[in-house]
Amino acid sequence: MDLEFSREELAFREEVRAFVSEKLPADIREKMDLGQPLTKEEHVRWQKILAEKGWSVPSWPVEYGGTGWTPTQLYIYDDEMGSAGAPPVIAFGAKMVGPVIYTFGNDEQKKRYLPDIVNSNVWWCQGYSEPGSGSDLASLTTRAVRDGDHYVVNGIKAWTTLGQHADWIFCLVRTDPNAKKQQGISFLLIDMKTPGVSVHPVITMEGDHEVNETHFEDVRVPVENLIGKENQGWTIAKYLLTHERTNVANIGNLKRGLRRVKREAAKVKVGDSVLIETPAFARKLADIEIQITALEFTVLRVLSKVQRGGAPGAESSLLKVRGTELQQAMTELLLEAAGYEAFAYVPEGGQSVNAKWTARAAANYFNYRKVTIYGGSSEVQKNIMAKAVLGL
Repeated sequence: MDLEFSREELAFREEVRAFVSEKLPADIREKMDLGQPLTKEEHVRWQKILAEKGWSVPSWPVEYGGTGWTPTQLYIYDDEMGSAGAPPVIAFGAKMVGPVIYTFGNDEQKKRYLPDIVNSNVWWCQGYSEPGSGSDLASLTTRAVRDGDHYVVNGIKAWTTLGQHADWIFCLVRTDPNAKKQQGISFLLIDMKTPGVSVHPVITMEGDHEVNETHFEDVRVPVENLIGKENQGWTIAKYLLTHERTNVANIGNLKRGLRRVKREAAKVKVGDSVLIETPAFARKLADIEIQITALEFTVLRVLSKVQRGGAPGAESSLLKVRGTELQQAMTELLLEAAGYEAFAYVPEGGQSVNAKWTARAAANYFNYRKVTIYGGSSEVQKNIMAKAVLGL
């Protein structure tokens, strides 16, 4: 296993650094530094800059708009983008439904949907979870009944992240209520402008409108919007979730967050010293730095396996668990560094205190409680690892 970067890979890293340094808009960089949520327009503006460079969907096959980069180059790219504070590409199109369409879709579906994802012309959202069937995804009840050339969809999808911005939603729907619960599910693409689709905001505890409930009332969806075969949805869902979990480690963002904690903790006075020099805080900081380094080497080992022709299996669950736990730990350290100033948080658009990074410390702490749940909760991932690795 070779964990050293080659001369060509180091040169590629410099190319990525130069690009993001020159092209990342200053206003977007500032909002990312302050931990403030971006608007739809800001996300799309950055994604179109990436598309112009040919870097919006780097992991896709070249024939669909990808770069042809090696797994190591993809890692370097993600690491440098995260370290520089560049916004991640919204995952629902580029990292979720896009790979599903080019893997399971027919030629007509690929031609229709993929170019708009590459160029950030269409915003996608995800319709998986439902009220009462969170981690038990196979218990979903949203129905799609065949009626001639259409499916008629009825049901509710919960926690539709950024669904208020979406043009399309990809959904798991039950097409055979009499089959075993994993075997009666299909994967359907639905235009959000279709009559009967309504989006209902859910305001989270930090005061942001990030998630929604999406209701479907007699929504007529053309049969041509079915991806793969009818009742093949569970296979497609597992494929998509593996992509989602493998991408969630976010090493670059973790390392950037660590630098940020160190920078801010060096300014916080504690008696005659500063916070970063206090034994208790320094011990926490050292512990999380060790864990980030260990996770990074785990990611590199997975990349080494992929480059030799393998594929991530239970490792995707491991990366999901540790990556999300470390993201939460980082928000806890930032909250501690903010100290009493974190109490000054008011929603964006309020008082001038929002100009300070401490204004979002508490909000981001609350928001990141979700990360060990989405994509399959940590408890579910531990069961997967126990079965796949330990044979339990």
